[in-house]
Amino acid sequence: MEFASSPRSTVGIEWELQLIDRDSNDLRQAADTVLAEVCRLDADTSMIHGEMLLNTIELVSRPHERVGECVADLRQCLDILEPVLEPMRITLASSGTHPFANPVYQRVTDSERYAELVNRTRYWGRQMLLFGTHVHVGIEDRAKVLPILRAVLTRSAHIQALTASSPFWSGKNTGYADNRAMVFQQLPTAGVSHQFTNWADLEGYYEGMVKTGVISNFDEVRWDVRPSPKFGTLEFRVADAATNLSEVGMVAALSQCLVEYFSREYDAGRALPALPSWFVVENKWRAARYGMDAILILDEEGNEELVGTTLARMVEELTPIARDLGCLEELQMVSRVLELGAPYQRMLRAGSHFERAREAIVDFMIAEMEVGHPLDPDARELDGIAAAEEQHAQAYDPEQKTVKDPQ
Repeated sequence: MEFASSPRSTVGIEWELQLIDRDSNDLRQAADTVLAEVCRLDADTSMIHGEMLLNTIELVSRPHERVGECVADLRQCLDILEPVLEPMRITLASSGTHPFANPVYQRVTDSERYAELVNRTRYWGRQMLLFGTHVHVGIEDRAKVLPILRAVLTRSAHIQALTASSPFWSGKNTGYADNRAMVFQQLPTAGVSHQFTNWADLEGYYEGMVKTGVISNFDEVRWDVRPSPKFGTLEFRVADAATNLSEVGMVAALSQCLVEYFSREYDAGRALPALPSWFVVENKWRAARYGMDAILILDEEGNEELVGTTLARMVEELTPIARDLGCLEELQMVSRVLELGAPYQRMLRAGSHFERAREAIVDFMIAEMEVGHPLDPDARELDGIAAAEEQHAQAYDPEQKTVKDPQ
């Protein structure tokens, strides 16, 4: 299995966005119509794609040396989409799951690949009402890929907790910060990454999975962090979809800096850290359940620390690398999120201020998308949400939804 040539520590971002009906705050099954309209524009639309479900639009940046250049690509995509969506009374928002949309009502894109996924995985395949932020970081030497992957897994749960934005499932508060992680791992090739010690073992895994019909190509391996041989990158898939562009840049900067940090350690001949697989699994569950209140396992000796304490130290340790890579501003957003709360915490606080909590949470998501950075849900700048909730109360009865079950 070849590993493509990729410039060291280059970065690319994939961001999955929800199509939100402006009148109901529910999801709209309109991606095919949106993409058709986008294609008619005299603009570069190569970074705007469909996804598995028709309620989703995916923005994909070009590969760049700097995170800020990727963020600029995504901002350009948002500017292209705005005049297309406005006449349809659709707006964009995102989070790991929608606060109240019913998975049963969501339509799958007309694609053989997605149809086969749903046919094979049945009930769980139909539950994939999930949205993520994926970050690719270039690795210039295939020999580095697996050692860096194992090292990254010592901190992947910290990224998961920091970006958790899916406390809800089908209108219910699950008690988890990151319920997306719990649902997504039901797919047979998703979940915690396998930790192979050499490339031949990874090739053996791939060949066996293809021979037995589990996958047809490596893209169907959906680990939280995975090698991407096609692009020559390490792909971080552990983060929930960010609610705003600044936090997209934040998770990209964290990912890029971690890979570069471990790459420098490898070049210096120092052993890279690793965790036993059972500790990685436990950390993932703790991050999903407790989010920023999680106490995560740091090393193979079983030492533990509150996730926020570790993240603050990571920012300090990675700051010199962020300066070198030109992503210091994006990395420092971690400190702002630690101050305001992770997305799931902000969403829950925003909902607590309104009787119609679930619609208010979507309005909060929309507000963060529009301003492009995290908001304080207790601040007066959210007065506009109260006005929006009054409009929803007059225009929409959630008990009389017109969404029909496609079955």
